[in-house]
Amino acid sequence: MRLVLLTIPTAVLAGLATGGRPTRLADLGLRLPFVAIAGVALQVVPVPGAASSVLLVASFGLLVVAAAWNARRPGFVAILVGLALNFLVISLNGGMPVAERALVNSGQRGTLGELRRAGGAKHHLAGPDDVLVVLADTIPIPPPVRQAVSPGDLLVYAGAFWFIVRGMRQQGGVGSSVQLLDDRTVVEDPP
Repeated sequence: MRLVLLTIPTAVLAGLATGGRPTRLADLGLRLPFVAIAGVALQVVPVPGAASSVLLVASFGLLVVAAAWNARRPGFVAILVGLALNFLVISLNGGMPVAERALVNSGQRGTLGELRRAGGAKHHLAGPDDVLVVLADTIPIPPPVRQAVSPGDLLVYAGAFWFIVRGMRQQGGVGSSVQLLDDRTVVEDPP
């Protein structure tokens, strides 16, 4: 979550630095926004037991559908691939395995005990029965971020970054006939 909070403002700053405007993001016309919102909301619903695993898988299923419907938008192919990788790992393992080494190297040694005792549906300490662990939360991001992430997470963050930066620079929105040739020339394609 901390990396998300770093990615979004950094992308906005990069968009501004390259001549973009935040107001252009509203023109991008995201498809199925409520499906994406429902997918995120399912991740924070406090449900005990096996139902929480089902909700997590459903959450990623909804997020994959929303990303697929937006695949023509800047960055969404990376978002889609990242979500699909996370969906695969979570589905096969009943939650996202987290490598002990990634926790220690990211400065989160204190969370090891909690994951050993009460690893939940969303995250659990990677064990010998987990599969595709190479695609799990194995990448440590040290302080000040202090987060273990998966390759899928990195693709999602990169796609979101690109969506924001490119979206801030884009004129006319997705599907528009307006094309930006350079900083001075705008042409419209014939219908």
